[in-house]
Amino acid sequence: MKALLVILALTMTAAAQNFVGSSSSLSSMPDAPSQHRFWTLETKINTGIFAGLVAADAITTQRGLAQGYREANPIMRPFVTRGTIGQAAGSALGFGAGLGTVYLLHKTNHHKAERIAMRLMIGVQSAVVASNSFTTR
Repeated sequence: MKALLVILALTMTAAAQNFVGSSSSLSSMPDAPSQHRFWTLETKINTGIFAGLVAADAITTQRGLAQGYREANPIMRPFVTRGTIGQAAGSALGFGAGLGTVYLLHKTNHHKAERIAMRLMIGVQSAVVASNSFTTR
């Protein structure tokens, strides 16, 4: 009895399918939305802001280390204690990881998450720079 109900249900769903009959009906179908490019004006501006904030973070961090403060981020600590060269390497890795995450979200068609992630990174980096600036006055 169960097998008969399954066959009946599958038959009904197969009959309910809407098949495209002719090429004239294809022209009435809407076009798929076009893919937007990664390097839009918004992305270029956000990337520039993010790069500036990463540079400001590096400068304020090195100023704080010179005044006797300690790096609070345990992942960046091995880099920043190596001086300016280590700070530059760590900042480049962090910038690349952030931008790579945004690009990965773009390539996997998570465009809303792409914009949210970039703006979130800018917000967090702004908070870090502000904190460093107020601490090292």
